[in-house]
Formats: sequence, C-alpha cells, structure tokens
Amino acid sequence: MAATSQCKDKFEDYEGFVDKFKPKKTTDDCYTPPRVYDAIAGYVADRWRLDPETFLRPFYPGGDYESASYPPGCCVVDNPPFSILSQIVRFYLERGIPFFLFAPHFTLFSILRHDVNLIACKCDITYDNGAVVPTSFVTSLPAPALSNVPELARMVDLAQGKGIAKELPPKRVYPDELLMVTMLDNLTRNGVEFQLERSEFQRVPTLDCLPKSKGLFGNGLLLGHDAARRLQAARAEAARAEVHIPLSDRERAIVDGLG
Repeated sequence: MAATSQCKDKFEDYEGFVDKFKPKKTTDDCYTPPRVYDAIAGYVADRWRLDPETFLRPFYPGGDYESASYPPGCCVVDNPPFSILSQIVRFYLERGIPFFLFAPHFTLFSILRHDVNLIACKCDITYDNGAVVPTSFVTSLPAPALSNVPELARMVDLAQGKGIAKELPPKRVYPDELLMVTMLDNLTRNGVEFQLERSEFQRVPTLDCLPKSKGLFGNGLLLGHDAARRLQAARAEAARAEVHIPLSDRERAIVDGLG
C-alpha cells in the first residue's frame, strides 16, 4: 500500500507529465481559423484592390504547393509551414506568383535575403491546433520594404476577440541606427506607424561589439541616419536606456552609405 501511495503522489499530475512528451504545436501542422483568415484576406483585398476570389490557399493540411495550379491573376494568401518559408518564398519569386504569406515574427528579418517586403505586426494568432504563434507577414505585393501596419494588427486581434494590449519596450537599448523586429511591437500596439524603403537599411546578423555566441536573434537592420531619426521619434516614449550597445567604425561606415 505504501508503494502504491508513493506512485500515486509522484504521478498525481499524470496529464502534465504526458504533455511533456507530446510534439510541440507549430504552424507547420495547423490551419488558420476562418475569422482570422478572413480579416487578413480582407486587408489584402482592400489595400491592393484585389478580388478575394483570386486568392489561393495551397497550404491546407497535406497540400502540395509545388504541384498546385496557379492561374494568371491569382495571389497566394495563406499560412505556409514556417520551417520551409524561405524555400516557399523562393519558389514563388522565381515563378512570378504574387503572394502574401504568414511569417514567424521574431525571425522576420532573416527573410530579407530575398527581394520581399515585410509587415511586422506581431499578431499573436491562436491556430486551429491550439498553437499561439507570434505572426507577421511577407509579401511580393507593392509595399515599403518594411512596415508595421497597426491597422492589420488591430483587425487580427478583433477577429480573435482581443483588445489591443500595450507592451513593454525592450530591456536593452541598442544603437539608434539598429532596428530589431521586436522594437516595432510597442509602436504597433500603440498605433504608431513606421516605414522603411529598401535603400534605407542593411540586414546584419550581429554587431561587432557583441560576442559571436550572442548574435542578434532574428537578425537586425542597420538604418541610415534619416531612418534612424524617424525611428527614434516614433519610439521616444518607449525608449528606456539600460544598456547602450555601440556601433563599430565599420558599422558606422555602412550607416553612412545607406539612403
């Protein structure tokens, strides 16, 4: 009896114990709730004056986007597997197929190895499999190279029955000329717009002053002087200096050469 009692005490949270061994829920094996998809598709249709009837969704569970039919005038608006997003973007760019794709928010800048435009909204979307994933967007449609579009974030939150929550600014303060994707979060949630043209930034994986093992998670953007001034004006109230990370002379030379 004593042994049985000990086992019962040890495994009283049996469901929690089993959950530790379940595969993590990701956007690679889930589908977007209809209300969320409709809100995003509506934004795309209104902004680019597209007919929603031309939107394609080749990433349904078990779908094969490479074998799908893409008629003239179509546009892919869908949530692809994030693990192969770069491969998917390359596929569509090489074939001239327009797209507006969901993308992982925190590593969004990594996609800039392709000639695409980014919308950094940090929409915390609850997908059909229960995964809550911070989501932004990547598109080949005409747009600034980088923007945060608070309107789209509000639309997604409302579609999920959420209000707009204010977020705290980053704890570390980076150089004025460096932009991390998380720095746009507070602007988005407070309705402050910010945009960049491609000539105004250069993607960097880390800063020279940081240890090689402590790179910039998700990459960062070095901004030209005018873009940096606009960014600082937009996030002046949110900026709380704690740790100042300087740019090296090499990085300052890059900034000087940007538009």
